[in-house]
Amino acid sequence: MGRREFLIAMSAVVGSFALGISLATAAIAPTLAPLEFTVNGRRTRLDLDPRVTLLDALREGLGLTGTKKGCDHGQCGACTVLVNGRRINSCLSLAATHHGDEVVTIEGLQHPIQAAFLHHDGFQCGYCTPGQVCSAVAMLEELRRGTPSYVTPDLQKTPVLSKAEVRERMSGNICRCGAYPGIVAAIMEAGA
Repeated sequence: MGRREFLIAMSAVVGSFALGISLATAAIAPTLAPLEFTVNGRRTRLDLDPRVTLLDALREGLGLTGTKKGCDHGQCGACTVLVNGRRINSCLSLAATHHGDEVVTIEGLQHPIQAAFLHHDGFQCGYCTPGQVCSAVAMLEELRRGTPSYVTPDLQKTPVLSKAEVRERMSGNICRCGAYPGIVAAIMEAGA
């Protein structure tokens, strides 16, 4: 067998293999799963591929684009939303796991921290701001409940709002513009 015949034969083998894979993949269509949850106070139902993240369900399924897709790896915090009062990175959470949950996005939030962010210029480009604001709301609630952080000096006492506490508790939210002084000042004002 010459080089030409070998290449023709190998092309036929590879082509039939690829065709077999594409036919097998097409035959395995994902089953849609019903998801019922409350988003910003409204009961909502979606039929989703079980592999869809909460972030994509909110943005593409419900059109709530305030929640941002930053790194899509849970490292920047731009996608932070509140689920049952706790902050989560929605890019790391499958939507199907939130059946029956209460989700609050920046569109459904009404909190004094928002005015404080404006007052203290707690943003520049604004891309991270929805995640920062949602995270700040949850952070202030954690403090109110007495949940300690890594920098809380005495675990037997209720943590006190301080710049060190704010920096530690907000460390999961990155501002690429560097508006951290305004963010900390806004949270200190809203938490006072």
